[in-house]
Amino acid sequence: MSEPASISAAIAGRYATAVFELAREAKGLKALEADVDALAAALDGSADLADLISSPVYTREQQGAAIGALAAKMGLSAPLANGLALMAQKRRLFALPAMIKALAALIAEEKGEVTAEVTSATALTKAQADKLAAALKAQTGKTVKLNMSVDEKLIGGMIVKLGSKMIDTSVASKLSSLQNAMKEVG
Repeated sequence: MSEPASISAAIAGRYATAVFELAREAKGLKALEADVDALAAALDGSADLADLISSPVYTREQQGAAIGALAAKMGLSAPLANGLALMAQKRRLFALPAMIKALAALIAEEKGEVTAEVTSATALTKAQADKLAAALKAQTGKTVKLNMSVDEKLIGGMIVKLGSKMIDTSVASKLSSLQNAMKEVG
């Protein structure tokens, strides 16, 4: 991890932990989960918001006012709204995407969930996704949420990443290992 990325992750982790603990004490984890999802969607869908949090052109006051207005408009819970206001005041909004990921991870851990990154050659049907989630739940003993994506370069099969484990059943991977084996022979 590069130094700026690790600094950003460390900052985000501290803010996420503080917001999470405040929400848990106030028995507001369900609201926080909804807020995190809404904020992540807003960040993904708005180039202006992404510009606001990352551009040094905006002053602390401008960032604070904009984030305050956004929190009010979205109806964000007090712990998250206050955390965002503090981040704006300290000029730490650049760490917001990492904070959202850290908060989502803390909430999932609290609920006994894990997230699996699934990349498949074609989109999985609902039945296939449910079967995969059930198989992963049997292995981990936890509820598994699937983040699915499609990569046609895999030709067939899928790659599943769950925590530090990776299962690669893609045709592209098998062809690559076969090609390497053929090079060793000849």
